Amino acid sequence: MNVVVDRFIELSVVEQYRRLTKNERYEKNECLKYLTERQWKLAKLKNLSLMAHMTDDTKWQHEICAEFEELERR
Repeated sequence: MNVVVDRFIELSVVEQYRRLTKNERYEKNECLKYLTERQWKLAKLKNLSLMAHMTDDTKWQHEICAEFEELERR
């Protein structure tokens, strides 16, 4: 699992028991921004992958899959 995901979850759990510090709130917000951007990129790649599949463009499909795998590793 991604370290950003781990930290976001950790801060979310801590927040249930006490108010987050200013730095923790900032960090949680930055995690959320990162995760939101990452999800949009994943959704875009999934849609492009579907388009490549529907047009039988295997070269494009492989390029998209490589981008998807690279994003998943981060």
